[in-house]
Amino acid sequence: MATHRIAVLAGDGIGQEVVPEAQRVLETVAKATRTSFEFEPALVGGAAIDATGGPLPESTLRLCEQSDAILFGAVGGPKWDNLPQEQRAERGLLGLRKSLDLFANLRPVTCFPMLVDASPLRRDIVEGTDLLVIRELTGGLYFGEPRGREEFADGGSRAVNTMTYTTREIERVARAAFDVAMKRRKRLASVDKANVLVVSQLWREVVSRVGKDYPQVELEHVLVDNCAMALVQHPTRFDTLVTENTFGDILSDEAAVLAGSMGMLPSASLGGRVGLYEPVHGTAPDIAGQGIANPIAAILSAAMLLRYSLDRGPDADRIERAVQKVLEQGYRTRDIHSPGMRLAGTAEVGALIASEVERSY
Repeated sequence: MATHRIAVLAGDGIGQEVVPEAQRVLETVAKATRTSFEFEPALVGGAAIDATGGPLPESTLRLCEQSDAILFGAVGGPKWDNLPQEQRAERGLLGLRKSLDLFANLRPVTCFPMLVDASPLRRDIVEGTDLLVIRELTGGLYFGEPRGREEFADGGSRAVNTMTYTTREIERVARAAFDVAMKRRKRLASVDKANVLVVSQLWREVVSRVGKDYPQVELEHVLVDNCAMALVQHPTRFDTLVTENTFGDILSDEAAVLAGSMGMLPSASLGGRVGLYEPVHGTAPDIAGQGIANPIAAILSAAMLLRYSLDRGPDADRIERAVQKVLEQGYRTRDIHSPGMRLAGTAEVGALIASEVERSY
């Protein structure tokens, strides 16, 4: 019997509520396929700060390095917002990305037919949306040097962040994006700000050069402000998008409205030997502990874990179909609920999806 070691980092806020539901679905797959999943929990983010004084304990990093994949929840919250920048809860996730060389973040955005009306945008705009944002994850403003803050004698301050990319960093995420585009509809939009930023000019130059190795893929260059507008005006024009760290962070969150809720969006962070899989919704401290968070993004992240880290595509397909069946049956968490639908909590939706997965075998 195959055994897969999965590091489980639930983190903070609703991460601690949705990750158990994703784990429940993986356990259902394991039972049905006679596969052994060894789930090992570890602390990260605010929970780690409270227990150990830092957002990424050495024991957590070691566990992740020795695992086959990482199932991640979310980190951060008001309790830790006033800590120095390098000690904040979010540094736990950033530290993992950097240490594990997770340079490519894949965020699929699919508007399920039964959730078209959950989007604040018109049906004719969002219907049929099926795109994937590939965000460079270990460079740019979030990691560039120099960065920091200095105080002046007159009481003023100066803060600095540096956007920096090397040819190698751009080329490897571009190749990842072209490879993904080849498996989709062979269209890739590279998003930059080349009319203003020197970094973006290098980005565009390198992506164009890599594109010559993929003549089957139709490549277009889109300025980030134009892309932001197009995402809410005509999202179906896009298939696969690739962009740098900061732009990708903002655009993929903007794209959440197309799916109706951030609670529907999974992600995969790839590049090194170990992949990290997480919902994109954050800790949502305003609803944490109430049992009403949407677990679907975490469950779909578990499906991506099966697909990309364990090469179990058919099992991932079963989870995705199970999610769709539960939605077709009218079950909704509060974030996507509408009149006439069945309001359900976190654990109930998780159990329903797990049951559908079990029935599919």
